Order: sequence, then C-alpha cells, then structure tokens
Amino acid sequence: MGNSHSAGPDLHPNHHHRHPHKALVRKRSTAFSALTLGCASADLDESVCGSQDTTAAGTERDRDSSRNEKLSFDPPPLYAYSTADLLEHSASESSASEHSVSAAYRLFLKEYPEYQLTWILDALRRSDFARLDRTGETYVDYMGGSLYPESLIRVHTGFLHRNVLGNTHSVSNASKLSASCAEEARQTVLSFFRAPKGYTVIFTANATGALKLVGESFPFSEGSKYVLSADSHNSVHGIRQYAVQRGAQVCYIESTDQGGVDPTDAKTILKQQRPQNRHSSPSLFALTGQSNISNSKNPLSLIKYASSQGYYTLLDAAALAPTSIVSLTETPVDAMAVSFYKMFGFPTGVGALIVKESLLSRLERPWFAGGTVDVVQAPGTIVTMSAELHERFEDGTINYLNLPAITDGLRFLSAYLPFLPLRLSTLTHHLVSELSQLRHDTSGTPVVQILSRTPERHLKSVGDQSDTGSVVALLFLFPSGEMMPNTFIEYAAATHRISLRTGCMCNPGGAAALLGLRDAMAALPPAPTLQAFSRQMGRELGVVRISLGLASDFRDVWRVLRWAAAMGNERARGVMWEEWLASKRGEAL
Repeated sequence: MGNSHSAGPDLHPNHHHRHPHKALVRKRSTAFSALTLGCASADLDESVCGSQDTTAAGTERDRDSSRNEKLSFDPPPLYAYSTADLLEHSASESSASEHSVSAAYRLFLKEYPEYQLTWILDALRRSDFARLDRTGETYVDYMGGSLYPESLIRVHTGFLHRNVLGNTHSVSNASKLSASCAEEARQTVLSFFRAPKGYTVIFTANATGALKLVGESFPFSEGSKYVLSADSHNSVHGIRQYAVQRGAQVCYIESTDQGGVDPTDAKTILKQQRPQNRHSSPSLFALTGQSNISNSKNPLSLIKYASSQGYYTLLDAAALAPTSIVSLTETPVDAMAVSFYKMFGFPTGVGALIVKESLLSRLERPWFAGGTVDVVQAPGTIVTMSAELHERFEDGTINYLNLPAITDGLRFLSAYLPFLPLRLSTLTHHLVSELSQLRHDTSGTPVVQILSRTPERHLKSVGDQSDTGSVVALLFLFPSGEMMPNTFIEYAAATHRISLRTGCMCNPGGAAALLGLRDAMAALPPAPTLQAFSRQMGRELGVVRISLGLASDFRDVWRVLRWAAAMGNERARGVMWEEWLASKRGEAL
C-alpha cells in the first residue's frame, strides 16, 4: 500500500532501522584499488557479503562469484613518470609549438618549483585523460562539469556487464544488490565529507535538486528570515520563492566588488536578522562555499556563527567540493548540496543532500510519492511516511544503476584531491599573471581585463588549501578599450579547440558585482528579458570564464595563453572576426 514490494510484519519492533533481508555487498576490484592508491576498501569476506549465487554447488558459487567483482583492464598507473619525463617528452617533439611549450614550461618551473610535487596528476592525465591530447581539445570549463576518468567508466561498465541489478523497492537478489550498492554509496559520501554521527545522505538529481528539496520543505513562517549572499547560484536564489510564499522575509548580504561576502558585513546582517525563536519562526542561512563566477571562497566559519545566532544552515558546495577538502566534523552545517559530475565527471544526474537527521525531522514535504511512504489510504487522506528518514525525501526510484560509480568516483578522487589545490593554485597564478601582461600589437593597451578574485596565498606543499578557487573571469578588449562581444570570444575559442564558457553562469548577483552593474540590477523593471537588459547596457552581458580542474596541466594553460595572445594581434583577430561575422550571416566559413 506504500512502497512497491510486499513486507511482512516487523518481528523486531525495537529496531530503529528496518533491514528485512541480508544485504549483498559487491566486492571491490583489486585493480581499481591499485589505481586509486589504495583508497578503495579491501575485498569483503564472502561470509559477510553473501553472493548473488544461490545454488548449493560450491563450484558454481566459485564460478559465479566473479560477477560481484569489478575488474579493471587499465594499465598500471604511470607513477614513475615525473615532470622531468614530461619535459623530455615535450622537447622530443619536432614542431615549433612543442619546442615553445617546452621552453615555457622550464620558465614556469623556475617560478613555481612546487608544481613538480604534483607529478602524480601528470601520470593521471596520461592514464585517464589521454583523450584530451589525442583530440587536441583544451578543456577549461571544469566549473561547468569535470571530466570523467576513463578507468572509472571501464570499471563501472564492467560491473554492470557482469551483474544484475534491480529496483531497490523489491526484495529479489537483483534488488538486494542494488540496495547494497546504494547503502555503500551513502556511507562513502558520509566518509568522504567526514560527517560525524547524525548525518544521512539523500540522493537527488543534482545540487539544484538538493537545494530545492530544502527550499520546498523548510518550515518558513511569518517572522522567519531567509539570509543569503547576492553572489550565489540561481538555485540558492530560487529558495526565496518558497520563503516569500510562506510569509518569510528575504535578506541579502551584498557582494564585494570581486564577489563573495565581507565576513564582518555578513555577521552584522546575521545578527540584525537573527530569529526571535528558532522553533516558532525557523530561519535559514544559505552560504555559497565558492562562487562559480567570482572565484571567491566564503569563510565557512560563518556557518558556525549563523548557527550560534539561531539559524538553520545550508551550504552550497557544488563549486567548492571538486577541489577543496570539506569536513562536516569541522564545519557542522545542517545541510550541504553537491553534484558528483562536477567532482569527477561521471555520472551526471546524481547529486546529494548531506543533511543532519535533526533538520530532516523538521522539514515538511509538500507531497509524497513512491518510495517515500509506508502506507497510503486510497481513497482517503491517511498516509504514513517511511520509517527511514532519507527514504521520505527520495522521490520514486533512485538512480541505482549509477550509484556504484559514486562509491568508486569518491574513492578515486580522494587519492588525488590533496594534490589539486597546489597544482591549480600555481596554474591559476601563472594564468592570471600572463594574461594581465598581454598587450595589443597596435596600441599597447591590455588585451584582457581580469574581473574575478585572484589567489593571494602562494601554496608550497601538498595538502595546503587555497584561499580561492581556480576560476578566471575576464573580458577581452579591443585596442580602443571597448569590450569584445562574448559570442565572438566563444567562437574564436572554439576554432582553436578551447572549451570555455561565457555568460552570467546562472549567478546574476556575482556577475553584476564583477561587471559594476549592481545599480542597474537594482533598477530592473518587472519581467525584464536578458535581451532588453543587454540593449539597455549597450553590450552583451556576462564574462568569459576559464576554470581549471582535475585533469588540468601546464599545456592547457599555455594553449589558452597562446590563443589569448592571438586576440591581441590585429591580423589574426581580423581573420577570426570576419569568419565570425560570416557565420552570423549563415554563410559557409
């Protein structure tokens, strides 16, 4: 009458969790364990795990037990390769451009010798992201989505090839394996984010789905406050619709000129708007961990401060989690939203809300669905929600075929995450420095204007954490100083096989701060369109965004710089400009 499978009477009424069947646990691949530097768990004991095989014959069990083990056909990780090997490889290439990048790399290493401490990521680039160099694509849109490691795809598809998984709302062997994989993924998420006891995981379609889940269920009322930063993703802004509908007041923390919040201003507003009563007028503070456009990281200490003032707290970690270590033990936020494709590229369509059970018990779902209920009276009005808190918030069937990849992806990322801040910090410093020095060959004026926050901290050791992300938001300028159209920049980048992004990045507050349009934003008429707003401003709105990530290396940055330099060359830019105009007229290039 509720979930799809039949359930017998509860023979253990004092048990808090309902597990009517013995879970099937998949064995871990030794090859994948080696690939991830031993971060994957060891193979589990068959006596504990059980098996999909239910026959009595031991030989049949032995033959079929391999179905639960995921095999990898990857070559061994190239740990022996170092930056010296990469230099030698570049120098051995015959083309002039390869000699140029080799020379530039040597100069880069003189300025940033600590980059060599991240050589393991060069090995990863060769073993799992060789398609980038094979296709000649320069991918610098990691804030839009990370790239998947090839070994993760092979391991996951191999697992699917050898096993039978069924809907978790049943009790068949196939369903038991799916349920076991889902629980393993849930526990891996909690472990990855160092969540103490009292947290659970709700799987969603993405971070947006996780944020919406909080917004639609939070018990806003008259007297409640919803406090957020202007430099936030639209999914965070969207929660204000639910707050206003229930009579709550929305309070913004203004962005600085380079994005993010001023901690003093944030604390002042949080104190001024603090709830009078946490229970009768519950209030919510949503913090963006890292801006996806301004590159600002907001201090997570604001979470603890807001909690001390009586707020429930929500962290949008979609942009923060891919390259930063987030510990829920150190920052015990009430709820945190993430998207896994932004962290390790695959699978898309799976995100999570990592949330305290104490907050879940206060959230009020506006509806119920398959998977969220135990008993439904039909016709009638009686409904009993699932006894498991997380099940009440997972509408319908979870993405059970892809959840095993979440487990493997997090274990994969955990091996390389400590190296990422150091590598990306040095590359970002170098990129910003070199871009800032580019000049037009005809006028000597700057080719670009950097708008985003640049890192102030120079990292020196593996494990250090950066004070910003690895995003560069900028505008390209004509020799006259006027802004080049972003659509032209996007076209010119694509012709050079560079994948970047232009626009406002679904972050209107952050974009307005960087572009100096906060007054214009405040004066918007009702129901404006982007086209009308652009006409009013006399230019295309938005920025060019370059973002680095898991597979980025020096060669990517060098290619971006070489292309950007061409934008300052009158002849080269003129050719691209004519081609772009022709494409706008629908003519063949």
